[in-house]
Amino acid sequence: MAPTTETLTAERILEATEEVLRRHGPAKATVVDVARALGVSHGSVYRHFRTKAALREAVTKRWLDRTSQTLSGITADETRAPDARLRDWLAELFDAKRRKAGDDPELFATYMVLVPEIGSTVTDHIDDLTGQLTLIIEAGVESGTFATPDPPATARAVFQATGRFHDPSYSQEWEQPGAQDDFRALVELLLLGLRAQQQP
Repeated sequence: MAPTTETLTAERILEATEEVLRRHGPAKATVVDVARALGVSHGSVYRHFRTKAALREAVTKRWLDRTSQTLSGITADETRAPDARLRDWLAELFDAKRRKAGDDPELFATYMVLVPEIGSTVTDHIDDLTGQLTLIIEAGVESGTFATPDPPATARAVFQATGRFHDPSYSQEWEQPGAQDDFRALVELLLLGLRAQQQP
């Protein structure tokens, strides 16, 4: 391939890495494959990412960050009531994971292999998501919509309780008949438990 005339950026490398992973899978994809796809030397790729592991970590973080960024828009939307935000946030998380699994199964399977290799990136992602949930629940407590003495602990409990609908290990169940109904029933149960009791 002829050398590229475009400026080589970290973002271009990550885009090419996704394509290479999609085509070859994590076991066979190499930095040389990424460089070839970009029309540059592998040394050029290493100037942005010092190791293959660093490149894999960055591409996984990019994949996870897409979901976080979408959800952060819901978290920050103070024009909506906290219970509506929580319902929409959980629904978007479920939908985002289903889209990743259904629309791009090769890349989804690749990330299932990569994620255990970079535990800190996944931990940071989960911390970000539970942090967003905490903000929504705190807003609910402040408005009198929710009643909980410990919003961070409640946020972790909500995240864990809905794991079947966002943990990739359950992806085979997401398109099963009744999955959407089960999800909605669980969310309504959680909201019922969170809502402040009305004083007589």
